[in-house]
Amino acid sequence: MKNRRTYLTVEITAVALALLGLWHLLDVRAGAAAAGTGWLTGWYLFLWAVSLLGAVLAGWMFYGQRKRQWSLVRIYPAVGFGLGLLYLFVLPPMSAPDEVSHYITAYEVSSHLLGKTARAADGKVLVRAQDWFLEDMYGDYEIDDSGQYWLKTGDSGSEVLGQELDAADYQAIHDVGLEHEETRQQELLADTGEDGEVYAVSPFPPVTTTPAAYLPQAVGIALARLLHLDSLWLAYLGRLCNLAFFVGMTWLALRRLPFGQEVLFGVALLPMTLHLSASFSYDVMILACMFLLTAVCLDLAYQKAAVRPVDVALIAVLLAVGGPCKMIYVPMMGLCLLIPVRKFGGWGKWFGSAAAVTAALAAAMVLVNRSVIAGYVSVAAETALTSGGEEGISLTMLLHRPGLLTTMFYNTLLHQTDEYHLTMIGAQLGNLDPVLNVPYLLVVFYTMGLLLLALRVPGENLTITGGRRIWIFVICAACAAAAMLSMLIACTPKGSMVIEGVQGRYFLPFLPVLLMACKNDRLVLTKNGNRSILYLMCCANLYVLLRLYSVICLRL
Repeated sequence: MKNRRTYLTVEITAVALALLGLWHLLDVRAGAAAAGTGWLTGWYLFLWAVSLLGAVLAGWMFYGQRKRQWSLVRIYPAVGFGLGLLYLFVLPPMSAPDEVSHYITAYEVSSHLLGKTARAADGKVLVRAQDWFLEDMYGDYEIDDSGQYWLKTGDSGSEVLGQELDAADYQAIHDVGLEHEETRQQELLADTGEDGEVYAVSPFPPVTTTPAAYLPQAVGIALARLLHLDSLWLAYLGRLCNLAFFVGMTWLALRRLPFGQEVLFGVALLPMTLHLSASFSYDVMILACMFLLTAVCLDLAYQKAAVRPVDVALIAVLLAVGGPCKMIYVPMMGLCLLIPVRKFGGWGKWFGSAAAVTAALAAAMVLVNRSVIAGYVSVAAETALTSGGEEGISLTMLLHRPGLLTTMFYNTLLHQTDEYHLTMIGAQLGNLDPVLNVPYLLVVFYTMGLLLLALRVPGENLTITGGRRIWIFVICAACAAAAMLSMLIACTPKGSMVIEGVQGRYFLPFLPVLLMACKNDRLVLTKNGNRSILYLMCCANLYVLLRLYSVICLRL
């Protein structure tokens, strides 16, 4: 009887997905007819068929084993990588938040890996000339005064592939991207460098952070350059390596977690998480490090009998790599305090381990973020400028007017919480594009799914209790407050009533442990429906992808 119900769930879900996909086919055909690009319909039908197959295969993995069901740890790599691949192709390169800057930074790191010149004399990043297609699809170029590199001509801005995603980007990928390498090489005749490659100066500045945050993407770019692949292969291979890294690290976190695997699985299935995981964004490194850090600390606190030196080293590496990317997650180090002192072998070894972890994090912070730290701690200036060049709120102002900080935090929580919630789930994908959205009903569904995954099921022991639960809430609140404070100083103009620049995706790294700490004795589910919730979240992503494709086709 149980198998019948589960099979019926898969059948109903697949039929609903098929019908909704056919409904959106009407939009795709309308957009393709208006643009004169019939191949858009063919691509959509392929996506529709793959989505239906994916829904059936996911159902088989979640429900189809009669004698022994697959564990969530075994299911996640296939589901996470499969959905990530679909997000990678539906939302093409440079479409994620700030992705062009992340791409340029990864490109610079790839040059260092290959032993090639990474920057021009003026400090700007060098790229292969044919790769300019990604940064400016229709721009004109000319050789610089030195006769070495190609530069963009004119004062007009660059039209970056995917930055404002519409049908023209799909058109460029289809018509220009597949054949652009040879023709571009013929146009750019400069012979620069000992390897005979043609180089150009990118107009986009790289991100100032630890190069480690871009190693997965840089490996993909370096491989494409070694194989002399074109720009699209380069972009997709860089994204693919980042996705593989994220899935691998999240899989390790799921394996290490002593409980709460369904919660981390659910957070990894959010549209925003999947969109970021299949991009060049350094958020992948942050999410991966914080997810694994959470798993290691909870494993040592609640399951392992003793802390080994390799565990201390792993925690130190995760904090040293993930912390400098965004300093707001330094409070996650507090999860280490959940581990009992006796598991270290006494106070002496505990202090030694704490000193090693703290020293690794501090050294990484000073090495990578010393200029940023100096800017934040300086109280000499009475005025400050935001990233947009407007007069902002300085630390001096906050120190002299402590009530201002309280007022700004209160107003922000009062007026912006809904925005944080929506953008955390993925209500605005792409470059926070409100058109490329997840429908509100699905946002509610994902939210309810996460909340249900965070509740106890029959037979499950309550693990995080008392002071440890409160401590986790304090850590998560500290991360959120640090995000708001940093954006208050960096992005909020003087006179604003709320803190500007905070995005919901900033809360994803600590969302799993926050939800795990919410399990309690008062709200307990009558039966375990976690697999059904996760399966339906997978299928909801398939619908989101079909709908996004149809929306993009209509944006002419």
